[in-house]
Amino acid sequence: MDTGHTRAARRQFRVFRAVGRYLLNPTVRGLARLGAVRPTQVSELETLGRKTGQLRRVPVSPIFDESGAWVICGHGTLSGWGANIEANPNVRIQQGNRWRAGIASFVPDDDVRARVRLSGAAGPKIASYGTAPVSVRIDFTD
Repeated sequence: MDTGHTRAARRQFRVFRAVGRYLLNPTVRGLARLGAVRPTQVSELETLGRKTGQLRRVPVSPIFDESGAWVICGHGTLSGWGANIEANPNVRIQQGNRWRAGIASFVPDDDVRARVRLSGAAGPKIASYGTAPVSVRIDFTD
């Protein structure tokens, strides 16, 4: 039996996904290309499509460190790029003008809200309000 809670969660996810896919992602991507957003705030994450095998790019707000990056996946494996990572963890992420290769992994026991507070950035904060936020660790391989 479908409870009202699960129906509401599915509806929330569909709305978030549509707004992100058709409004926010294209806007953020365009602003980043115009230079209106600093490269340290927004990067592109490249995954391999799990169904098509084509490269897929999505704007993300990473938190970089010496050996990799942290990204908040607001909808976990429900999101397209989250499901792509689950199918193939080999990714590339843009760090400034450079593309870095890495291996992505979900870190479900990481405290997403604490990580967002430490970063102080707006992008991860927005992602943390998704339907199933989870931290993704990208360890650089290049």
